[in-house]
Amino acid sequence: MLNEQLINPKSIVIIGASNDIRKPGGKIVKNIIDGDYQGVLSVVNPKYNKIQGIPSFSSVHNIPETDLAILAIPAKYCLEVITVLAKQKKTKAFIIISAGFTEANKTGSTLEKDIVAVVNSVNGCLIGPNCIGVINKNYKGVFTSPIPKYSTEGCDLISSSGATAVFIMESGIPLGVKFANVYSVGNSAQTSIEDILEYMDEHYNAVIDPPIKLLYLETICNPKKLLKHASSLIKKGVKIAAIKAGSTLEGSRAATSHTGAISSSDLTIRALFKKAGIVYCSSREELLSVASIFNYKELKGKNIAIITHAGGSAVMLADELSKGGLRIPVIEGEKAQELESFLFSGSSVSNPIDFLATGTAEQLGIIIDYCEHKFDFIDAMVVVFGSPGLFDVENVYNLLNDKLDTCTKPIFPVLPSVINAQEEITSFLSKGNINFPDEVVLGKALAQVYKTPFPVSEEIILPIVDTKKIRTIIDKAPNGYLDPITTALLLDAAQIPRVREIVENSKEKLLSKIKKKNFPIVMKVIGPLHKSDVKGVILNVNSKEEVAKNFDALMQIKNATGVLAQHMLTGLELFVGVKKEKGFNHTIVCGLGGVFVEILKDVSVGLSPLSKPEIERMITSLRGYKLLQGIRGREGVNETKFIEIIQRVSALVEVAPEILEMDINPLIGTKKDITAVDVRIRIEKQKSRLLTTKPY
Repeated sequence: MLNEQLINPKSIVIIGASNDIRKPGGKIVKNIIDGDYQGVLSVVNPKYNKIQGIPSFSSVHNIPETDLAILAIPAKYCLEVITVLAKQKKTKAFIIISAGFTEANKTGSTLEKDIVAVVNSVNGCLIGPNCIGVINKNYKGVFTSPIPKYSTEGCDLISSSGATAVFIMESGIPLGVKFANVYSVGNSAQTSIEDILEYMDEHYNAVIDPPIKLLYLETICNPKKLLKHASSLIKKGVKIAAIKAGSTLEGSRAATSHTGAISSSDLTIRALFKKAGIVYCSSREELLSVASIFNYKELKGKNIAIITHAGGSAVMLADELSKGGLRIPVIEGEKAQELESFLFSGSSVSNPIDFLATGTAEQLGIIIDYCEHKFDFIDAMVVVFGSPGLFDVENVYNLLNDKLDTCTKPIFPVLPSVINAQEEITSFLSKGNINFPDEVVLGKALAQVYKTPFPVSEEIILPIVDTKKIRTIIDKAPNGYLDPITTALLLDAAQIPRVREIVENSKEKLLSKIKKKNFPIVMKVIGPLHKSDVKGVILNVNSKEEVAKNFDALMQIKNATGVLAQHMLTGLELFVGVKKEKGFNHTIVCGLGGVFVEILKDVSVGLSPLSKPEIERMITSLRGYKLLQGIRGREGVNETKFIEIIQRVSALVEVAPEILEMDINPLIGTKKDITAVDVRIRIEKQKSRLLTTKPY
C-alpha cells in the first residue's frame, strides 16, 4: 500500500548515486534536482566526496534517518542495504530500479521475497524492483526522460513496464496529452497496479486529483481488487483505459521473462475490463487516442458528422467508425441544402461534409454551427483539416479552438499535417487542446470508448437454484469431465432446460426405452471427448432398426463406453460457455452455436456474476444478433429465455466454483423454447484451483 513517505517524502536518499548522468544513479539525482525537490536529498557512493554538488556518504550506515530510499545498485546488495534502512534509518518507502530478481532466476526470486519481508516488517512500501521509479508533483524519482510537466488535469500513468511508460509519455506529449503521477511498478513484488488504484480510489478528491488513469498491465495480481477500485473510481467520474499485454502464449513468455508476469486470456481480460468500465486498448497508440478522447466532451450518441477537406481521410474514418458500431448518418433535406449554399461549388454535405481543399475558416464555422444547432440527430463531429503547405491554416485552428469551447457536442480535431502545419498545430496545442494525427486510430478508439459500458451499479440478483443439490453433486463427483447422467442432474438442479436423454451401454436396454414418439432421434457415442471428430454423432435416426445398427457402429469407436440417444430438435443453434482462470471469477461466453462458434467466433463475454442488463448487452453486441431476432422469414429465438439460461449458468458457477469449463453447444432456440442439447462440464476440486485470489 502507498504511504506518505513515498508520495511526499521529506527526505530522499539515492543509493548508488553517480556523477555520470548516463547512468541510472546519476540521472535520478539530476532529475530530482531539476525537479526542484523541496526536501533533504542525500546520496551514497563511497568513491566520491560529492555527487552533482551534493556531499556523498560512503555508507548507508552513515546517512541520517530518511523517508524514501531509491536503490540503483546491483540486486545482490539490495537486501543488506534495505535491512539497514528499514531497521536503523526509519525508512518506510523504497524504490528499487535494479533488475536481477524474479524476472531473472530462482535466486533473484528468493532475494525479492526476502526484501519484501523486511519492508513489510516495518509497514513500509516498496515500488519495483526492475522499474524506472515514480514521478509526482513532489519529486521526479526516475532515471529516464522525458519528465512531463505535472498537471492535475492530466493522466495518471501506472505501468508494469518502465520503458513502456516512457514510450507512452514520449508519444503523448507531442499530441498535447498531459500527465500527472507516473508509477512504474516493475515486478510488483509488494505494490501492484491494483494497490495503487486502491490508494487512488480511497483518497480520491475530484477537485485536485487527475480525472484520467492509464494502465499498462503485464499481470493482474488481484482481479477482484482491480474490479472493485476501477469501478469505484469510474463511478466517481474518473475515466480509465488500459492495455493488458501477455494474453497469448508467446506474449506471456515474453512478459514472464520481463517481469515474471502470469498470463490470462484475452477473453477473460476483456470481460473484466467491461465489467469494471475500463476501456480496452491493444496498443500505446490506441491508449493515447482514448486518453485524448477522455479530454474532450463526452460522446453520448452514435451519430457522427465527418467534416473535412480531405476526401480520402473521410472515407477511411467512415469505414473505421462504421466497423466499430458508430454511424455516419446521411445529412439531407432543406437544412442540408441551406448549408450547401454557403459552400463552394462542388462541396458535399451528405456526410462526410466535404468543403474542398479551398474551404475557408468561415465555412468551417458555419458547418460546425449547423451540426451543433440545426442537425439535431448529430451527436458529435470529427474535423479533419490538414495543409498542403500552400497557405497558413492558423485562422482555421483558431476557429476550431473557439468552437471546442462553445459547442455542447464533442468535436474531435484530426490535424494530420504535422510538418506542413507544425507551427499552427503547436499553437493549437498550447491552448490546452489535443490533436489526433491519424483518423483511423481515432475512429477505432472512439468506438471502443462508446462501446465500453458504465460499471454495474446495481446489486446483482441471480435466479434461485437448488444450491444443496448442486453442492451434493459436485462434492461426490471426481475431477475431470462429468458423465452425462451427472451433467443432466446438475442442469436440472440449476433449472437449465435440456433435451431428455437415454444413456445405455446395452443395445437391448436402449431399444426398450425408445418409443415411437421419440423419433427422429440423435445418437451420440459416450467416451470420446470430441464426438464429431470420431464420427460419433448420427442424426435423423427414424426407426428401431436404425437404432440397433447405429448402436453397433458407435460402440466400435475407440474408447466408447456407451451410447446416448435424444430427441432431435430443430431451430437456431446457440452457445453458452464457461471458463475459469486462476484469480478470476468465471468468464461466461455466449454466441451462435454449432460450428458457428468455431468458424465465425462471434461471441460476447462477461464476468460472473452477471446482471440482466449485462447479458442483454452481451447478446445485442453479437454480429449475428439479427439471426436471433429473426431475418428474411427465418424465425428468431426467445431472447428472454436465452437471457435467463445465461443467468442460470452464472448462478450455477457461483454455487459451484469448481466448474473449470462448461460448454452448452448447441442450445436449440425457437420463439417458444431454448433447450440445451449437448453439454460438457469439467470440474477441478484441487486446493490450488480453489485459491482464486489472495486475501482481500
